[in-house]
Amino acid sequence: MAAGAPRIFVSHLSGVPVFDPNGDQVGRVRDLVAMLRVGGRPPRLLGLVVEVVSRRRIFLPMTRVTGVESGQVITTGVVNMRRFEQRPTERLILGELLDRRVRLVADDEEVTVLDVAIQQLPARRDWEIDRIFVRKGKAGALRRRGETLTVEWSAVTGFSLEEHGQGAENLVATFEQMRPADVANVLHHLTPKRRAEVASALDDDRLADVMEELPEDEQVEILGKLKEERAADVLEAMDPDDAADLLSELPEDDKERLLTLMQPDDAADVRRLLSYEENTAGGLMTTEPIVLRPDATVADALARVRQADLSPALAAQVYVCRPPDETPTGKYLGTVHFQRLLRDPPFTLVSSIVDTGLAPLRPDASLPVVTSYLAAYNMVAVPVVDESGSLLGAVTVDDVLDHLLPDDWRETDFHAEGPEGLEAYEDSERGEGAVHDH
Repeated sequence: MAAGAPRIFVSHLSGVPVFDPNGDQVGRVRDLVAMLRVGGRPPRLLGLVVEVVSRRRIFLPMTRVTGVESGQVITTGVVNMRRFEQRPTERLILGELLDRRVRLVADDEEVTVLDVAIQQLPARRDWEIDRIFVRKGKAGALRRRGETLTVEWSAVTGFSLEEHGQGAENLVATFEQMRPADVANVLHHLTPKRRAEVASALDDDRLADVMEELPEDEQVEILGKLKEERAADVLEAMDPDDAADLLSELPEDDKERLLTLMQPDDAADVRRLLSYEENTAGGLMTTEPIVLRPDATVADALARVRQADLSPALAAQVYVCRPPDETPTGKYLGTVHFQRLLRDPPFTLVSSIVDTGLAPLRPDASLPVVTSYLAAYNMVAVPVVDESGSLLGAVTVDDVLDHLLPDDWRETDFHAEGPEGLEAYEDSERGEGAVHDH
């Protein structure tokens, strides 16, 4: 939904049908999952609990919701059918927040929560709880005897995590505004037991981002302490090249078991990457670059580049290929750089501005060859094609640096300098001040 999207009360979503892009019904909404945060900040909406035809309840992340309107929910069509399991930091809005007794901050009056409103943040895919609909009066009193009013989340108390709370919930909440690399550096300094507790409290996408920044031995340690189905979910949320690197460190039986539990499309990408030698272009590349057909326009390309989950290196260029659009693609035609996209009118076809002067690399190209290519042409990513000319993926400069730096470079403390690193964590653990938004 775009900026200025309407406010939606969750009671209106209970039982509404969920459809895929083709109009086929996936199931019905049974609840919404939110993560409470410290400091009076509105909770982030993680996703929906959807009951499918088999009466199994599954989790649908909000990142896979493309529309919430007209009494229905539309998804991207990609649905994980594993049974929903609530995590320690998660709260069910319908099941746990409604009918709850809380207090108004202004006068400390006790009120009952009747409904909760959610809204999508402007220019982002994130959703938050936006307003609370409450009724004044004693618990159990008839509705007509108490005044009802709608207030902001910060106007009530009794929901948010206590700043001196124990367990992993408060610690996870302090991570909210930290970069994954900084969170990883904090985890590195924890005991294995504490690290496992925090990992179990993080949602899949966040844990995947953090694990990509951890040393490989700690990635293996965390993955081994997760239930196998959740471990497969986290691997799916990781970039395919990082997931392949992690799986390559596991015994063959464990690796195959996790690959079998992953979604087939995700597992296929990872299996393909595992077939290449580690220090080659094929072993370094990601299988998810931005691919466009020749008849796409500059406007189409810029829309893809603006996707929030893309790394800066992947967003620096788009690759023009004949169908199919997924790697391995049809014939690779060339690259269009981001700066060129900014110089041409939105209606310009990308095929007319494609750069064909830089030859792509083959998947067996060695790490020194990849490094020399990036340095010689001042590139942040390089396309990788097979013998038939199909695009297999792209190697980004960050993946090359991971292999050029010393093995223990992630174990240094440079991430933790400043208020968002290890010092912030240590303060929050001692109760000397958690991380807040002001």
